[in-house]
Amino acid sequence: QVQLEESGGGLVQAGGSLRLSCVASGGRFSINDMNWYRQAPGKERELVASISSAFITKYVGAVKGRFTISRDNPKRTVYLQMDSLKPEDTAVYYCNAVAVPAVEARLEFWGQGTLVTVSS
Repeated sequence: QVQLEESGGGLVQAGGSLRLSCVASGGRFSINDMNWYRQAPGKERELVASISSAFITKYVGAVKGRFTISRDNPKRTVYLQMDSLKPEDTAVYYCNAVAVPAVEARLEFWGQGTLVTVSS
């Protein structure tokens, strides 16, 4: 199995910045896509940002221009740089990794989540 370990969450004032990190360990296969999800209280989990193996990035509209996802393949790490944070960004952020090691095989892994709290 692949294990994902997140770090970087915390408390920050509106307008501040945080950088989340997620390190993948284990597994013989490479990771195709890496994603960041978040879940706010009383809301459904949503996909915030994605980065493919070709380094193509996508963002949910609410964070465009403020968040930046990146990956370091040798370190098997994905980052989420969050700038100009808003109170509505408050949520538990989850790292997600998708691997396709074989035909008709898709594996998905999740981190434990890290809490980001943005105060007014």
